Amino acid sequence: MSRTFSALDQLLVGADRSLKTLIRGSATAQRSNPATDCKERLDSDEQRRHTAGLMRINHTGEVCAQALYQGQALTARRAEIKQAMSHAADEEIDHLAWCEQRLRELGSHTSLLNPLFYAGSFAIGAAAGAISDKISLGFVAATEDQVCEHLRSHLQSLPAGDDKSRAILQQMLEDEAAHATAAIDAGGKVFPKPVKTAMTLLSTVMTRSTYYL
Repeated sequence: MSRTFSALDQLLVGADRSLKTLIRGSATAQRSNPATDCKERLDSDEQRRHTAGLMRINHTGEVCAQALYQGQALTARRAEIKQAMSHAADEEIDHLAWCEQRLRELGSHTSLLNPLFYAGSFAIGAAAGAISDKISLGFVAATEDQVCEHLRSHLQSLPAGDDKSRAILQQMLEDEAAHATAAIDAGGKVFPKPVKTAMTLLSTVMTRSTYYL
């Protein structure tokens, strides 16, 4: 039997998720890291910095995903939509923890801009959920499509010897594609091309700013 959360319960759960998202070392993966048994061969400091830049982008993407799902869950109308958003957010926590662990292994850091991107993404998610569940689910699908494009690009850009990062990104790609499909199957709106183009431009700003910061 599923539990019904009060408004206060939802706020407390949201606050807890926010802290776990933004405070370094707070995110705990429920699944084992797919890179655990993989090897790494990075031949230069340049390769290490490039890999760290890519993983920092993906970590910030997961921060944004957490905020989007939390905002959407807060304003969703149907209980099953709230539950689906919460479940997707749980899987994204795995991604968040894996990316952060990989950045530590590379001797690098998460983005200094994460709080800013979190706040903006939460507001967008809450607004989408307030409009309608159909729009909210469509936004999930369109966002996950954008994430999948980034992940495919990063898989191509990774140094050949970095099996650790590749294993993480491949599992993330599988999960994100499943989230996009589930959102459309649940009744999400398929957004027109101009909307997706605007989302791509916003995503480009995020990736360029977090590669170094």
